Amino acid sequence: MNLRFAALLLSASLPLASPFSTPSVPLSSSQTNTLLRSPLPFASPTDISTVSPKTTLVRNNIGNHNKPLNRHVLHMASDAAAVSTEDAGNEGASVTQLIFNLVKGIVGAGVLSLPAGIAAFANAPGGVIPAVSLIAIIGSLSAYGFALIGRCCAYTNTKSYRDAWSATVSKSSSWLPASAVTFKTVAACLSYSMILGDTFVSLLSTIGIASTKVPVTLGLTGVCLLPLCLMKNLSSLAPFSLVGSLGMIYTALAMVVRYLGKAYSATGAFGADNAVALRPKFGTVGAQGAFTPSAAIFISMLSTAFMAHFNAPKFYNELKDKTLPKYYKVVSTSFAISISLFALVASVGFLTFGASSNGLILNNYSTRDSLMNLSRIAVAVSLVFSYPLAFVGARDGVSDLLKIKGTEKTQNVLTVALLSAITGIALVLPDVSFVMALAGATLGNGLIYIFPALMYRGAIKKKPDATKGEKREVKFALGSAAAGIVMGILGTKMALGSL
Repeated sequence: MNLRFAALLLSASLPLASPFSTPSVPLSSSQTNTLLRSPLPFASPTDISTVSPKTTLVRNNIGNHNKPLNRHVLHMASDAAAVSTEDAGNEGASVTQLIFNLVKGIVGAGVLSLPAGIAAFANAPGGVIPAVSLIAIIGSLSAYGFALIGRCCAYTNTKSYRDAWSATVSKSSSWLPASAVTFKTVAACLSYSMILGDTFVSLLSTIGIASTKVPVTLGLTGVCLLPLCLMKNLSSLAPFSLVGSLGMIYTALAMVVRYLGKAYSATGAFGADNAVALRPKFGTVGAQGAFTPSAAIFISMLSTAFMAHFNAPKFYNELKDKTLPKYYKVVSTSFAISISLFALVASVGFLTFGASSNGLILNNYSTRDSLMNLSRIAVAVSLVFSYPLAFVGARDGVSDLLKIKGTEKTQNVLTVALLSAITGIALVLPDVSFVMALAGATLGNGLIYIFPALMYRGAIKKKPDATKGEKREVKFALGSAAAGIVMGILGTKMALGSL
């Protein structure tokens, strides 16, 4: 591993990983400026970053049916983050600006599923200790993969994931990462739909309207999401990503307040509000649970949560006066902050509700809890207006893979069909944490561990002045890829078994 990057990452991430830390498709030529990141989640629903309206979100050819529409690919967590350097001028973005954008791209509503990931292997407070360690380890490996992609771009003088893959692996196989990012974005939209359904059911309950997930999700999709997804210019929606980022910080602090105040204990102010299945429940399985196969579910969820890798080329190339040491600083600092926030939310959520932690931890909080209702509102607003940005990436990725002609009519038909399919699946699946785990175990592991390692091996093989250290590092990179494969197989098995 590059020693300088490793030192930066370890010095930045280890202190922040403490559970007591406080968070202060293949791209066509028409897609070269369109590497956006799709949140969730999961990273998250809150993680669509600011987008320049001059680059990616204006469909100039919409009136000309003889020309294909410009398409753009988004990808999740989270998640995934687009970088807008328009505010920084034409010279690129500063290290600080890119750190802000990358953190915003990683940290999103997907973090709200992590307490359930801990509950998958533990039911006692001691489970937090290995959970925080796993967050730090997976976060560090994810940062390493992100750094590898930037290095490949530097070594090959490429500016997109597809070009870097073509230059280091092969052009004929560039459909592999493209397909992965397309389906990852579809998974992000699926998670959004599931979170929106749960969130709006809770919000309606606060004003005395009893409802269930099916009618709420269908109504929300037909009235809000479909019209937004049919819009031809999405630039006005990008600023809402900031609402989500601020909302996640607020949510983390609110969760700490409720935990310290014991508001959800048996004698607390909201202790008896929710159904028994959502009330705090603790057992005797603590840290030892991390050594069971069930821990693979949590690890797979983390692969989704830290997902931002398809935009690594954009972060490197838009860095002002770019050098690899500057890029390493962006990566190590951003992932260290994200590790800290993930550790805080996952720990506090699990310590509050234990084995009852829901796949969307907000569901555990009472609808009478005004502090947490503000969190629900922030997540809902961010998701509704971020959804079209992610959905367009999914739709256009599918359109590219299926080689569908990009006329206005076909795009509208594909929009309705794909949105209907996503909504239908969202109504059937019981828990968003399942989507996070399965997507992370399959697509996430490929984009985070396997693809970067293969690209780095190819880059070093073709680099005439490769050092002995770089050649030795290939073995470490391939080792991380092998670990990703093992985690993926086990995570997929456990995720499917949890249905």
